[in-house]
Amino acid sequence: MTVKTVGLDLAKDVFQVHGISETGRKVFNKKIKRAKLLAFFETLPPCTVGMEACGSAHHWGRELRKLGHDVRLMPAAYVKPYVKRGKTDAADADAEAICEAVRRPSMRFVEIKSTDQQAFLAVHCSRDLVVRQRTQVVNMIRSVLREFGHVLPTGVEAVKRFSQSHMDGDQFDMPELANGILGTLCYQLLGLNARIEGYTLLIKQHALLDANCRRLTRIPGIGPITASAMVATIGDGSQFRTGRDLAAWLGLTPLNKSSGGKERLGKITKMGDRYLRKLLVVGMTSRALQARNHPERADRWTANILAQKPFRLATVAMANKSARVIWAVLSKGQQYRQPVA
Repeated sequence: MTVKTVGLDLAKDVFQVHGISETGRKVFNKKIKRAKLLAFFETLPPCTVGMEACGSAHHWGRELRKLGHDVRLMPAAYVKPYVKRGKTDAADADAEAICEAVRRPSMRFVEIKSTDQQAFLAVHCSRDLVVRQRTQVVNMIRSVLREFGHVLPTGVEAVKRFSQSHMDGDQFDMPELANGILGTLCYQLLGLNARIEGYTLLIKQHALLDANCRRLTRIPGIGPITASAMVATIGDGSQFRTGRDLAAWLGLTPLNKSSGGKERLGKITKMGDRYLRKLLVVGMTSRALQARNHPERADRWTANILAQKPFRLATVAMANKSARVIWAVLSKGQQYRQPVA
C-alpha cells in the first residue's frame, strides 16, 4: 500500500508518525528519533503531512517541503476533537488524530513562516519580554520607596529619572541597606531601558526596509512596531479570505450567541495572537486620544464612534476596522487611501 497522508506528532527528541493509504487504511504507526526523521521522509513518496502548529512546526514544515511533501499546519485546538480516549505512550493517538484532522475539507490551516519572518518575530518576542521585565522592576522600585514614605509621579519616565539621579548619588534619607537594594534595581532598570531602545531601533530599521511595512505605517494608528509584527506574523495575508477573517483570527470580533432567529452579539472573543491584538488596541488608543484632544484632526468615522460609544469600546472597534484595512493593504499590494469626508 502507498502512503498518502501522514500525521506527525512533534516532540523534542522522539516523534510519533502515523501514515495511512488513500482509502484510510493504516500503513504504519511508529516512533522515530529526531536525527532520523528527515531520512525517513526521504524514503516516502510525496504525500500530505499534517502537523500541529506548535514549537518547531514551521522549521519542520520548511524542511519537509524541500523533500516535496505537502505540509499543512493546524491549530492544536482544531485537532483535539479527533483524539480518542485512552491515550497512552504505548498507543499514542495524537499522530492518528492529526492524520484524521488534516483530511477534513473544512479544516483551517496555518501558513508556514519563512526564516526571515521567524527571525523578526524573535526580536519582537525579546522586546516584549524585556518590556514586561521593566514593568516588574518599576513596580519593585515604587514599592520599596513607598515603604519609606516616598512616592514617585506616575509613568515610567519618572522612575527612569529617579534611577539616573540615584545612580549619580542623589539618594533619599533611607537605611544604607535599602539604598543599596535600590541602587541594584535602578542599575537593572537603566540596562533594560537601553535594551528596549536597541530592540526598538532594530524593528524600526526593518520597517523602513520592508515595502509592506512602509505601506502599513501610512495607516493612522499603525506605527513601525505594529507594522513589523503584523508582516512578520501574517506575511501578505493571503491565508485569510477577507479582512473580517483576519479580525476574527485576532479575536477582535464579537461572540455570536444567536439562537431561534435572534441575533445576540457578546464581547470580543480574545482568541488568536495576543501580541498583535495588544499592539492594535494600544495604537488605536493613541489615535483616539489624539482625536479627543484635537477634534479638528479626526476623521468623521472616528469622531462619530467616540461620541456614540464608551472610550474602550470605541478603541476596540477601531482596532477591528484597522485589522480589516491592514488585510486590504497587504493582500492587494496597494497604498492606504484616506477616506473622503
